[in-house]
Amino acid sequence: MAKRLYEVWKGKNKFIFRGRLIFGPDAKSLIITLLLIIVPVIIFCTNVARNLFDETSGNIAGYAVLMVTVVFTIYVLLLLLLTSARDPGIVPRNLHPPTEEICYDSSASIDVGRQTPTPRLPPTKEVIVNGVPVRVKYCITCQLYRPPRCSHCSVCDNCVERFDHHCPWVGQCIGMRNYRSFFLFISSSTILCIFIFGMSALNIKFLTNDYGTVWKAIKESPLSVVLIVYCFIFLWFVGGLTCFHFYLIGTNQTTYETFRYRGVERPQVYDRGCLNNFREVFCSKIKPSRNNFHAYVQENEREFTRGMNSEGYIGNLDGNRREKVEDDREIGGDLLKISQRREAEDA
Repeated sequence: MAKRLYEVWKGKNKFIFRGRLIFGPDAKSLIITLLLIIVPVIIFCTNVARNLFDETSGNIAGYAVLMVTVVFTIYVLLLLLLTSARDPGIVPRNLHPPTEEICYDSSASIDVGRQTPTPRLPPTKEVIVNGVPVRVKYCITCQLYRPPRCSHCSVCDNCVERFDHHCPWVGQCIGMRNYRSFFLFISSSTILCIFIFGMSALNIKFLTNDYGTVWKAIKESPLSVVLIVYCFIFLWFVGGLTCFHFYLIGTNQTTYETFRYRGVERPQVYDRGCLNNFREVFCSKIKPSRNNFHAYVQENEREFTRGMNSEGYIGNLDGNRREKVEDDREIGGDLLKISQRREAEDA
């Protein structure tokens, strides 16, 4: 019986609606992210916004606060869905691996001073990008030379175009096709945080005017103080992340490139100027996915994917995969450690 691509997919992704939505293997972390957004909004709407509505005697300002909160929260959740459930730019595995070239491997020499020709693929090759030679690596898992700015995420076990990082908070890789929605998600979350912070502080001010002292106002609405503290702490995270990605967009870099090549002098191949860099991210058309996960696969493709799952093949890749998994998980957490380890390996 013919199977669809998502049913025989070799990555670690999770699919719903018959392959129409694709998530990372850590998609359960989305529950935490949703709670961090929805719970404070519910508290705000049922307590703070209601009190502001009473303070304004039910005029249009009271309605506006509630409506802005609800509509903007829906917008943030929609951006989260677009980031988490979209193909980030996965490069399909190669059904026809490139032909091996004859190379001279000194480790395989039989006689002293002689080298034995060994058929193997060069681990890297050079391509020209904007007139500058760029080295690309061969991915033994996907059996292809990765496009420029592409990296293999072993959390998801896929090569991703313009790989930025694997984000555990959205349970998905951030790459070429979902970077825009990711940036809009974190920046919109920052704005929502500032709005709730400001309205909660305004509520305390109104209560102070009514009861005479700040202490009595706090006792009257302790949840306003909870929201102020929560938003202040949360702003350090999403606000700082938004500023960091503003810098990355302006210089046309990715998170992976920034920390992978930290302290290394290299030409800015992709930097087209600040304005053009922002246009590239926000005004360019998002390329269609290179994978139709809902489509039926041919028999030869199924044979290939079964071969990729054989014990011998997986055994050869275990060491490399474990190493890469560490890198990709650390990118979502402590990027500085990756940079230090890579510098040590290069030395």
